[in-house]
Amino acid sequence: MATGTVNLNCARIKRPDLGAIDDIARIHLGVRRSGCDLQLTSAGDELTALIEFAGLGDVLRVEVQRKPEQWKEPGRVEEERELPDTPI
Repeated sequence: MATGTVNLNCARIKRPDLGAIDDIARIHLGVRRSGCDLQLTSAGDELTALIEFAGLGDVLRVEVQRKPEQWKEPGRVEEERELPDTPI
């Protein structure tokens, strides 16, 4: 039996529905029967949410792609000062 990981690129699934989840689950079953693991790559947020909603989040492995962090502009320093006393 073969062992390894099969990557399924889901980038072209723009508007996922339960039919797409059914197809992915069937592919997963076939891959598992051959002794391999299935990993979903480039899965959009909608597809990932639908997989979780269907209760298959633990079964279908989705490769998490992190978005680049937004950095603040370097070199901008705020001036420190004391706050004025409040009137009594």
